[in-house]
Amino acid sequence: MLTDRKLTIRTLLNVFRWRVGVTWGLILSEMALTVLIPLYMGFAIDGLLEGIVEPFVHLGALMAFLTVIGVARRIYDTRVYGTIRVELGNTLASRFSNLPVSTLNARIGMGRELADFLEDVLPNAMASVLQFVVSAVLLFYFSPMLAVSACAVLLGMISVYALFQASFWRWNRELNQQMEHQVCTLEKRKHRPVLVHLKRLRKYEVKLSDTEAILYGTIFILLIGLVLFNLWFATQNLDATPGAIFSIVSYTWEFAEAALALPITLQSWSRLSEITTRLQSG
Repeated sequence: MLTDRKLTIRTLLNVFRWRVGVTWGLILSEMALTVLIPLYMGFAIDGLLEGIVEPFVHLGALMAFLTVIGVARRIYDTRVYGTIRVELGNTLASRFSNLPVSTLNARIGMGRELADFLEDVLPNAMASVLQFVVSAVLLFYFSPMLAVSACAVLLGMISVYALFQASFWRWNRELNQQMEHQVCTLEKRKHRPVLVHLKRLRKYEVKLSDTEAILYGTIFILLIGLVLFNLWFATQNLDATPGAIFSIVSYTWEFAEAALALPITLQSWSRLSEITTRLQSG
């Protein structure tokens, strides 16, 4: 299925479009239900305070349906992406059969990261986008100022990530280059080369981790400011019920959680771009 094709995310989506499409449909259904939970919790809180049980029952039904969808998606996902990994591994083994075993082994491992991206990172990115949109709309429903503050923080986060993108590309390239020498180094069965190899891997992994830590720290400061501002604004400037305040804080935090997925997605995409370039070379 993948013979004579460029090994990219777009190719995988084209070849396996129906199977992946079903998983995406299940993901969107699951996330649509998930983002409604804080709203229904707010309704349930206000309803129970007034002695009305129906909103509480609706919340329970929503959670039960969400559980069914979530279980079904995970069962189906494993089979779909397992098939994609098999096809990728088989294609890479055939395409790069003339390369040293060390390089071939590394590239098969890198190829599996394409499937990992489709299975884990991309669905989380889709879920985050949905969370962004729904949270912003519902925050706007409570007060336009709440939505404006959230969108301002999002723009700030994107600007911050742009400063780190080149560093992520550089250290991912160095790490992948070193991984291609692993089997060859191990075959020498000499202590010194293995130690040097492992220390180089550690060096690049530490560089990536340090870059991520600084990025996350900067972004988290922005998100803390958002949560505190919206909590203050909701309690001091809005005539809101306890349930409404709970919903506002919950959707602000959901917006923050979705925002935290942004650097993961962009960093993964940076790494994947380098891997894709490597898989097209001989």
